[in-house]
Amino acid sequence: MGRLQRFEENRYIGTRDTMVFYDCDDDEQFALLERRVKAENLLDRKLLSSFGPDEPPEARNRGFHPA
Repeated sequence: MGRLQRFEENRYIGTRDTMVFYDCDDDEQFALLERRVKAENLLDRKLLSSFGPDEPPEARNRGFHPA
């Protein structure tokens, strides 16, 4: 189970540039998200979103699609 810096309490993280959300408890999805965050500087560019409640229905409600 991985977590991104500044999002340690969040399981689901969305990227605003692609409107896709990732499950950080899924090793494959987390690895993909982590690569994108580092390569594209998504954190500094403020392109990451967390959700409250931290659940897929809330991510979908905000227009995000699953990875």
